[in-house]
Amino acid sequence: MPPPEAEVIDPRARTMQLHEILRRAHEHDASDIHLVPGHPPMMRVHTVMVPMDEFSVLTSDGVRRTIDQITTPTQQQAFERDLDLDFSYEVPGLRRYRINAHVQRSGAAMALRSIRTEVPPMESLGLPEVIDSLVDLPRGLVLVTGDTGSGKSTTLAAMLDAMNRRHRKHIITLEDPVEYVFTSDLCLIQQRELGADMPTFSSGMRHALRQDPDVILVGEMRDLETAALAISAAETGHLVLSTLHTSSAAQTVERIIDMYPAGQQAQIRAMLANTLEAVVSQTLFSRADRPGMVPAVEVLLCTPAVRNLIRENRAFEIPNVIETSRNRGMNSLDSAISELYFNGLVAREDALEKATHRDKLERQLAA
Repeated sequence: MPPPEAEVIDPRARTMQLHEILRRAHEHDASDIHLVPGHPPMMRVHTVMVPMDEFSVLTSDGVRRTIDQITTPTQQQAFERDLDLDFSYEVPGLRRYRINAHVQRSGAAMALRSIRTEVPPMESLGLPEVIDSLVDLPRGLVLVTGDTGSGKSTTLAAMLDAMNRRHRKHIITLEDPVEYVFTSDLCLIQQRELGADMPTFSSGMRHALRQDPDVILVGEMRDLETAALAISAAETGHLVLSTLHTSSAAQTVERIIDMYPAGQQAQIRAMLANTLEAVVSQTLFSRADRPGMVPAVEVLLCTPAVRNLIRENRAFEIPNVIETSRNRGMNSLDSAISELYFNGLVAREDALEKATHRDKLERQLAA
């Protein structure tokens, strides 16, 4: 005899409950929602985890049925095989969500990242003005870096949206999964999703080069092959945009070079010095003046001096160049944080917590 729960659960009711959870999270402007057995639904509101106590404690079977209800048979087979699944899901009239379904100690669970259906204009994001000029680059490599949840995808989407309104180009995006959905305006935009439209980022990159692109967005440079193809594409006259989970410009350069075997690092330093145009490293803060988030952004522009440092394996000197090149539009992360603090946008403890050099910033804030 099946358990009582199996007799009364209607799949449509399960989906409706998920939609209600997402609506409530949307009302609180939550960035993330977590469905974990043994807990009520949880949401992250301005970096803080908050329980949604108006809903019942979740069960493993209930979460698993929800996953099955919003995925395809092919995705369900992949989840059974890998015990992890990344996909996107849209609630009409609400938002799209980037979802990771996974298995943990108490059973199936889900992490959902809220994605705004409309790409926010760049001027609304609080980004440095110099980032707007990167949209007009004809070629090269531009990297947007930061921790998970730092707003990298939103910054890249805003850049693509600006291109779409200014230039007549062919843009190909390779994403995992597709987040913001673009409508071609002046540009022709094609969006490909990992798993559904291509097996790997490196495969998507390799074939994108034969599809007459002007601009290629790679969701993440996860491995050596993808990084090598991205750099090669930039070297052959394309504008390539991508992300890395690094916290500073200097660390980003070092991370890319360290992907390569020691015998190839001198060659890749030369290639990177020739192709890298900018590194934008960002982190998000809860605003101190009102509800919401505000970014602190480090900007590295590849001037001849920076290219020489990369070529000569002196990436550790990049912070010094950034500090002395503010008139060119560069800015260090600590300078950006300091400016936010003195403008009353972030709290002192929050500023110090995310500082690159805490002691130095503490002295600046006390001055």
